[in-house]
Amino acid sequence: SERPHQALGMDCPAERYTPSPRPYTGLPDLDYPFHDKAVTVTTCGRICYNRKKINLSLVFAGQTVGIKQVEDHIWLASFMDYDLGYFDDETCRLEPLHNPFGPKVLPMSPV
Repeated sequence: SERPHQALGMDCPAERYTPSPRPYTGLPDLDYPFHDKAVTVTTCGRICYNRKKINLSLVFAGQTVGIKQVEDHIWLASFMDYDLGYFDDETCRLEPLHNPFGPKVLPMSPV
């Protein structure tokens, strides 16, 4: 940004920025050895398998996710080491699990 910022002693953020010496290499190739299938998420955020379309999320567009059958007609969708949720063959709707990326807040104990 070109405007001065009070937290930076009225310097502009561009004056303080230094590029990282490490180049960004992107994500590693994703492998899902414990899943039945690895599928690429479409640009509209879906995974397609057996002529069915399951809406996952646009944030995963272009990424590879793993799907694993856990029961008859029930599948688990995972990204890297995170289980995202379950979907079934009939509704093709993903039921998300607890947010694995969210804040880790411990419940308050009674006094």
